[in-house]
Amino acid sequence: MKIAFVVHNELFTSRVMQLLDAAGIDYYTRWAEVQGKGHGTEPHLGKGGTPSTNTVLMIAFREEAPLETLIQNITAANAAIKRPDDKIRLFQLPLERIV
Repeated sequence: MKIAFVVHNELFTSRVMQLLDAAGIDYYTRWAEVQGKGHGTEPHLGKGGTPSTNTVLMIAFREEAPLETLIQNITAANAAIKRPDDKIRLFQLPLERIV
């Protein structure tokens, strides 16, 4: 089992939801208006000169296939995105248990 965290600018929420739908994923936990800064990107602090914020999706996978499809979909979407700040990020970790 795996768990993935998908982080993206809130402006791209509808696009990310399309990527999940295309991968057959209809389950997630979402955190909205998340603040932060990535390596080599502008901060997303929700105020001042950096008014945008991020959204984080947490997705638990019992099977590998939907995760692999999502990774392929995100990779393809990111290839068309020019600014590094606008790329969709996926962080994958092992998941020991779902109760």
